[in-house]
Amino acid sequence: MKLLLTLFSLVLSNFIFAQIPTGYYDSAIGYSGDSLKSKLHLIIKDHIEFPYTSSGTDVWDILKETDRDTLDPTRVLLIYSGWSVDAAQEYNGGSGWSREHVWAKSRGDFGNSMGPGTDVHALRPCDVSVNGARNNRWFAECSTEYIDGDGPTGSYTSSSEWVWKPNDNVKGDVARMIFYMATRYEGSNGEPDLEVIDSIPLDNYTNEPIHAKLSDLYQWHIEDPVDDWERNRNNIIYYDYQNNRNPFIDHSEYVDSIWGYIVMGVNKNSKLDRSLNVYPNPTKKTVTIDWKNKSSYLISIRDTFGRILLSKDVEGTKGVTLNLEDIDQGKYDVVVSDDNQSVSKPLIVN
Repeated sequence: MKLLLTLFSLVLSNFIFAQIPTGYYDSAIGYSGDSLKSKLHLIIKDHIEFPYTSSGTDVWDILKETDRDTLDPTRVLLIYSGWSVDAAQEYNGGSGWSREHVWAKSRGDFGNSMGPGTDVHALRPCDVSVNGARNNRWFAECSTEYIDGDGPTGSYTSSSEWVWKPNDNVKGDVARMIFYMATRYEGSNGEPDLEVIDSIPLDNYTNEPIHAKLSDLYQWHIEDPVDDWERNRNNIIYYDYQNNRNPFIDHSEYVDSIWGYIVMGVNKNSKLDRSLNVYPNPTKKTVTIDWKNKSSYLISIRDTFGRILLSKDVEGTKGVTLNLEDIDQGKYDVVVSDDNQSVSKPLIVN
């Protein structure tokens, strides 16, 4: 009992006394949009890295502390289901728990490598079979609850799309982890350049460094705001291990500042048109555009004044890839139209 009370006191002290380090975000003050994202990258990059599996301190050890069940310190809480299991067993031949890469490690093909593959800001304990069911699915709204062999999970999937919706209690956590990864990893020092896009790619198994879906993640961030458990986890990672923070936990308003203008006012009462896929977005040199269930339509790229910079007639049901090398950096609109309607989405070229 004394040990349990001591551990509880330690957890409680973390909640009460750990704070954002003074001056940690000072260099980002006054910035917004891509400039803010760049400033945050400089703040949180070069963190202390730990191995995925090791005889010393590794990801298993860190997750046992960051995701500890506060009602029983010998157990960890599992993402997507909320179940509590014995922490010490680890994988246990498949009957224990696994380490879930929230940003699927195939989305950028970084595996379990030191850095993006072992960054605990985006790793969580997970039930083994639930982890397998999520696989590398994109994050987006869907309506079929995933029922595991151990029971209902509160997470959802789809029979027609390769997508996954986390349990309501962690869907905001997932969004902020995805936003963290897209900010922390910008392609420097051999690391992948991760981007979050606002469409579901046609190729579910692509290893391109992208993840989806921005508008739904943005909404989940709003609907499931930061709580003390998430703040405590952020503090443990910073003070005890990696020495970097998830800025979107400390300053949730940064999400709106960086991505709000891209999703064009998406909030908990609105959705973007799902029939038009534009990816990757933001992009640098090319963009793929697909208007679902349409076989003949006109694509145009327009600037903020409505001027057409690029256009193409589409015949066929496959997505069309456009070369944007002659288009300057900035914000544009992708407009697709046929004889009956017109649909548009924002496009960022950087």
